[in-house]
Amino acid sequence: MANARKAAVRLLTKLDDNNAYSNILLDKELDRFGLDERDKHFATALFYGTLERRITLDRIIELRLVRKADRLSNEVRNILRTGLYQLLYMDSVPDHTAVDESVKLVSCKRNPALPGFVNGLLRGFVRDGKPLPKGKTKAEELMYEYSCPLWLVEKWKSEYGEQTALQMLKASVGRPPVTARVNTLRTTPVALCEMLSREGVACEGLDLPTGCIKILGGSAEKTQAYRQGLFHVQDISSQLCAAALDARAGMTVLDICSAPGGKAFTIAEQMENKGRLFAFDLHENRVRLIRSGAERLGLDIITASPNDAKKYKEDMPQADRVLCDVPCSGLGVIRRKPEIKFKSNDEFERLPEIQLSILSTSSRYVKKGGVLVYSTCTLSRAENDEVIDRFLSENNEFSPDPIGGVFGESYKASITPKRFDSDGFFIARLKRNEG
Repeated sequence: MANARKAAVRLLTKLDDNNAYSNILLDKELDRFGLDERDKHFATALFYGTLERRITLDRIIELRLVRKADRLSNEVRNILRTGLYQLLYMDSVPDHTAVDESVKLVSCKRNPALPGFVNGLLRGFVRDGKPLPKGKTKAEELMYEYSCPLWLVEKWKSEYGEQTALQMLKASVGRPPVTARVNTLRTTPVALCEMLSREGVACEGLDLPTGCIKILGGSAEKTQAYRQGLFHVQDISSQLCAAALDARAGMTVLDICSAPGGKAFTIAEQMENKGRLFAFDLHENRVRLIRSGAERLGLDIITASPNDAKKYKEDMPQADRVLCDVPCSGLGVIRRKPEIKFKSNDEFERLPEIQLSILSTSSRYVKKGGVLVYSTCTLSRAENDEVIDRFLSENNEFSPDPIGGVFGESYKASITPKRFDSDGFFIARLKRNEG
């Protein structure tokens, strides 16, 4: 596993140096290390685990530095982080192995003091019983227990209540579930699970939402079933969002912020590949992702093209259904993108204005009697409820419309991870008045 540890450290350091996205970096770089499948799995687990627990790991390092003014390079800090992560959270790794392998990673450095420094810090942590940092308040205790920034702990407690916030914190760490949407134009959940099983992928069908399966193990996107366009990977919340639109065969549908296209694919399947579905993104390279995905799945009603969602286009078709899945802070998908934790709350302050602008522009494409769905993959009242409340107060042509299904008569829903074992999400359904 030595090379796997080195790979994890190098990837974490590259993430620090380039401010990259974790999933994109891992997909692009991991194969370059020449690891076998077992070592790839270990490196991936160590990379993501260290990243999601970084707040806690950095506090431990800070408390154990003898000279507080010491400046550690990103690489040395990541060697310490990965060592501490193995000691705290990887039960399969013996303590002595975690320490010894961390020391080996710094032994090739020019500074001869580094091996002793790393060895002393990690062994001292083990000797003291591997304690987590203490907080001065309950919120600080939760910050270190779940490695979540204090501002977010306090935000969730204030906006969703202490019990729900605790559930959200627990769900913000650990391996996220993997679910897929079955291409019901080509197969059934039962038939797909049987085929995936023969290809070494364990899965099971789910009762909710319709056409959803859960991947229990294996590389689903490397299978013949995937290449044949029998499914696409998609979280339960996104599938529920597509269902809330209630698009039907023959309709005209707009997916305003579509890339990489998962919701558009699900909607097209629900439409039985009959009608017109226009999918947009600001950047052409992301539009290409929509096109290639639609081609693989055999969905020829999808027309993908670039568009600035904030600017109204006179030539845009009036639509029966408009999905407005806006850019957001992503606080509902932290366990998939742990680097979101390291942003400050200030970085998200402008988002509600941008979201309202996109929603307002998108609403102009909805026919009378048509439906507008607003959605985000975040759990933030400012980006969710408050945007919808403000839109309704400024647009008397629209009224709340029940989502239906599991949401019943509610026209808006905050989906916390515990409810469906899914990503955190928000859905609001509005209808343009007939008059």
